[in-house]
Amino acid sequence: MAETNLIRVRYWAAAKAAAGTDSDDVPVNGPLTLAEVRAAAVALHPGSRLAEVLSACSTLVGDQPVGTADPASVVIEPGASVEFLPPFAGG
Repeated sequence: MAETNLIRVRYWAAAKAAAGTDSDDVPVNGPLTLAEVRAAAVALHPGSRLAEVLSACSTLVGDQPVGTADPASVVIEPGASVEFLPPFAGG
């Protein structure tokens, strides 16, 4: 069961390498926007390339793709998960 005072952030591929971990838990007191979650994740890894990598990532909130929605308009509830998926080469 998800912690209701956290948002779990998961990193894949280059985002995982930039963060140096496969996930972080962002403590929250209420809903955050995707932009705020991204900023909180970057703040957990100062001096890394994470901000640059996340700007190129596709994002899932729960199992729903965010697509081209403005990150400032995507609301994420406590207990949710956010996954950052960098572009993958190959086919």
